Amino acid sequence: MLDRSTERYTPWLATLPPLAREEPDAIRAGKHRAVWTFLKPRYWPFVVSFLIIVVVTGWFTAPAAGLLGWPLTILWAWPAVNTLISLRGMSRARRRFRDRSSGTPPPCEARLIVVIPTVGRRDVLPALRRSVLSCVSELRPYFPLFRLDVLIEEGCEAAHEIRDLAARDSDVVRVVTIPARYRTPRGSRFKARANQYSADLLRHEGLALNDVWVLHMDDDTGLGPFAAQEIAAFITRQAAAHAPDARHLGQGVLTYPREHAASKLFWLADSVRPADDMARFSAWTGGGTPRAGLHGEFLLVRASVEAMIGWDFGPDVLVEDAYFAMEFGRAFPGRSDWLPACCQGAPPATFRDFLRQRERWAWGVLQLALNRSVPWQGRLYLGYSMLSWVTGPFQNILTVLAGEALLLTTDSSPAFFAIVAVWSFNLAFYIWSYWEGLRVNAAVSATGGRKWWEPIAVVALIPVFSMMEGIGGICGLYKFSTRDEVVFTVIEKRS
Repeated sequence: MLDRSTERYTPWLATLPPLAREEPDAIRAGKHRAVWTFLKPRYWPFVVSFLIIVVVTGWFTAPAAGLLGWPLTILWAWPAVNTLISLRGMSRARRRFRDRSSGTPPPCEARLIVVIPTVGRRDVLPALRRSVLSCVSELRPYFPLFRLDVLIEEGCEAAHEIRDLAARDSDVVRVVTIPARYRTPRGSRFKARANQYSADLLRHEGLALNDVWVLHMDDDTGLGPFAAQEIAAFITRQAAAHAPDARHLGQGVLTYPREHAASKLFWLADSVRPADDMARFSAWTGGGTPRAGLHGEFLLVRASVEAMIGWDFGPDVLVEDAYFAMEFGRAFPGRSDWLPACCQGAPPATFRDFLRQRERWAWGVLQLALNRSVPWQGRLYLGYSMLSWVTGPFQNILTVLAGEALLLTTDSSPAFFAIVAVWSFNLAFYIWSYWEGLRVNAAVSATGGRKWWEPIAVVALIPVFSMMEGIGGICGLYKFSTRDEVVFTVIEKRS
């Protein structure tokens, strides 16, 4: 727990509510055990959804194809590869949660550096405070050699308040100011520039070593239950592993507690993200090579590996984490791993922020997928996933009904009857993603558990969420095709 005798509150800090993490250890331990049982993904929502959909759809499907037959055949079958990969990842995640470390691991001898870059606006301060204090309180018991660096830009709006926040734990927290004149060799900007400055600083300090680890967190992301234990256990295992078996990178699940959401709608919409981590990302990152990319938060990597790869990918890069994943996969195939633990972030607060976030991701992924300097194996899968994302609205039942109305037909049967099973397979996984993701997000929330109406609402709103995701992807595609000026959008953090 934090040492209250060393706190230095400013009037701004005194106005903030207490953190959910600041509670007796016995209560927290009980919550950790209860939450763990809810994080392990389950098969039955997928199986039940598939059986219902295949029976209902098969009953109403005509034996001959209509005007929409071939387009729907292609669109409905397209996501099948991702669905198969995700089911493999789901199985891996279940095994990892089942076999996760039991008990409390001893303090880890390795040095851990937590890096939190922030835009330094005043609207992000409450979320940044939650992130910093969560990392300090959770990691301090397991890492005697622990430091947290908050990266700010020279002259940022909230520099004074951020320094006051760091002062309460000045023995482990420091504020690192990135000089306005700092330039990377390739001219990287935005978050990539901040990460590169941090990597350069560690190299200058002589800390770019094999036994030093860097944990990247966002300024709205804190550590979830038992995350610190899993990080310590993972690093300890790598120290004991033989060189060919050692892993150099690990990442877990990004979740969204209910209390961190400014909007119920977008909290439900982001149910899909923890499920994607427990499925598709579990398959790739847990399989050793993160071809699906990485998240910029809860990213654990050896300092020596980070120093070798770096973050300097050029001035127009919007998804530096995905670029890092591709370069890591090229340099260290088979050396990544997936952690059965979670961090806790915040979903977008408004529809505008939701679209801007998805637009930036789609724009950045398209840049990466068409970058010939990146290995074609990674780009091929990213391009496939991007096309699945952009065509999502056209797989939507609402779009199909609109197409029927436009063409004055009621027959949307596919070219082959067997496609009904494939479509049911893909849609069942899509339902599973929102159903299980909601369960996980509710489990890590302070109140715990889903409200009775939330599973009904999240399934009923899947067509709406699909349209929202697709519109964001199409906006990113448009920005990319028109060669708009590259802008890294940092959405508002209200939690």
